[in-house]
Amino acid sequence: MPLVHHELCFGCGRSNLFGLLCELEEPAPGAVSGRCFIKQDHQGPQPGYAHEGVIAAALSEAMAFACGPRARARRIEVELIAPTAVGAFVEVEADADGRRARATASADGTLVARAQGTYDG
Repeated sequence: MPLVHHELCFGCGRSNLFGLLCELEEPAPGAVSGRCFIKQDHQGPQPGYAHEGVIAAALSEAMAFACGPRARARRIEVELIAPTAVGAFVEVEADADGRRARATASADGTLVARAQGTYDG
């Protein structure tokens, strides 16, 4: 069953048509994996590519779920490695040890970003 905060959540909500519509699952306690699709509405300053904040949001969404369904970000650090094209599926994976989490994002088999964060709640 997919993980969802609520139906209008930007990251995972099924009713937020401008959101990421992340499809995330918990294969094991403290671990999350899934994907989201980069739409035209997610473009940043470089036409045809995702806004960096959209990639950060996908990573934060996965890390939050890895920490628990009510976890809230206190601090995240994102390393952007490669641009992500509109029309790409972004595969995200995250794991947590208590309230500290790590995540990666890949598109078409290429690592595009990684993150770490601290969560509470």
